[in-house]
Amino acid sequence: MRCLLLSGLGPANINSPYLEGSLFAAETPERAREMLRRAGAPDLALGRLAFTQAGTEYALLRPRADTAPHLTTVTLLSILENSGHSFERVDLEDVWEGRAKAPVGDVDYVLLSTTYIWNGPILGAAVAWVRENLPGTGIVAGGQFTNLKFMSALRDHPEIVAVVRGDGEIALPRTLDALSGRGELSAVPNLVWRDEDNIRINPTEYVDIEDFPSPLVIGKQPIIPYESMRGCPFDCKFCSFPAASPKWRYKSAEKIRDDWIAYAERNAADSISAMDSTFTIPPTRLRRLLEILPGSGVPRWEGFSRANTINSAELVAGLEAAHCFQLHIGFESMNDATLKRMSKRVSVKQNRRAVELLSEGGLSYYGLFIVGYPGEDPGMFQDTQDYLLHEYSGHFALSKFSITDETMPLWQDREELQIVADDPTDPASPWSHIGMDSAQAARLQKETLDKVRLTNDKAVLSLWQHDYQHWLMPRHDHTTNIAVEKCLERMAMAPVDHADLDEGAAVVRDSLHRLKGFGVELAPPGRPLVCDPA
Repeated sequence: MRCLLLSGLGPANINSPYLEGSLFAAETPERAREMLRRAGAPDLALGRLAFTQAGTEYALLRPRADTAPHLTTVTLLSILENSGHSFERVDLEDVWEGRAKAPVGDVDYVLLSTTYIWNGPILGAAVAWVRENLPGTGIVAGGQFTNLKFMSALRDHPEIVAVVRGDGEIALPRTLDALSGRGELSAVPNLVWRDEDNIRINPTEYVDIEDFPSPLVIGKQPIIPYESMRGCPFDCKFCSFPAASPKWRYKSAEKIRDDWIAYAERNAADSISAMDSTFTIPPTRLRRLLEILPGSGVPRWEGFSRANTINSAELVAGLEAAHCFQLHIGFESMNDATLKRMSKRVSVKQNRRAVELLSEGGLSYYGLFIVGYPGEDPGMFQDTQDYLLHEYSGHFALSKFSITDETMPLWQDREELQIVADDPTDPASPWSHIGMDSAQAARLQKETLDKVRLTNDKAVLSLWQHDYQHWLMPRHDHTTNIAVEKCLERMAMAPVDHADLDEGAAVVRDSLHRLKGFGVELAPPGRPLVCDPA
């Protein structure tokens, strides 16, 4: 049997309209060029900013050399490598962009990952590509979307012959075996399948992820995505993930350590990206990790955490000693009533304490906030805006609330909060509730981002940095790097922030002066700059 694996990210517009008109844009607008002329820097290009380290002149904005492969793809490739079945792979991003090509030769089945598919039309687009390029080929689907929507997927798309729900390590190879005549579909766990005109739902079984081998990665891979648990013990109402993976299981600290050392030795990995919703739980495992990771030879790592986990300076120091270099934390709101609506199970006091502890240490962190959660009105959101304006330090993101799925637990509050969505399956669809509507949330989002940039010297929007190496000046501390990014952000956004050209030119001059104080200056055009990791 020969299969085609379709996996990858969902369709997205990677160019944020928020940066349009700024120096971060691909082309510098005429208005911005005039502002630079008035600033006395007509040839200013962000790519010419440079600093010297150990006698070498580095570009400040060095393109990111390596990105983490998709966790789902890594897992599926490992399963298929061990299955004994021949397969090819096409990246779903190529499907969305219209450049995907079907492999030459016969394909018996298409294996479609729906982990990064979030509504029916997107699933339909993937199925249509199969129908057009591989007519008559059956599809076996699996992943987050079809975990929840397996019946509608089978109903709407006759090309889908089966759906693997939940764990695929055992179910997917056995499905392929049965489809090739070596076994019965009725005996495959976690499978929903067509039996002529009937839909059969087989019993669910869970893989013991502690005893089951972690995914095998082939070849050199500087950044390894990692999964240390499945499911989630929390019940945040904006997340439907627990419904798709209801049993919470996690790997031991010892298995994590051994896996990470193996990736470092086998794949030359120098960074691990833990993709779990919350890597720093349970507390007993975290304590054990902090005991055994220092000095173990594991690569540096990053992961997601809850705010209430970060509760002491000793814990932050322990994370650094254990080779953690960055945490992503969903603070969501700085209003206790909103946090309670979300069933977030943290308090504003715990959020504030986590930021205080992290800002005093050397650990990089990235805070996520939401505007417009159902029930939140502008007065309640003011608490979050005020915090970002006057207290927060470090990288942050502020997202406009979106309704991505009609199975989100927040629908339990539909009547009380008067939640209405034009299309509950489309994140871009307009919505409203008793507190505000999506248009008002978008205005508050932009207003807050603008105000924070102009007001708070210690808070930097995490948006444009993704394309560049982190940190920009890796031998300097967290505080210095935040200050450098803040100067860069204000200078690059000056054409957007200041209607008066001379006022914007003054910001450009001041930012260049401040950057010079950190050892960053404009290199003359034509001078080669090193873009390798500093």
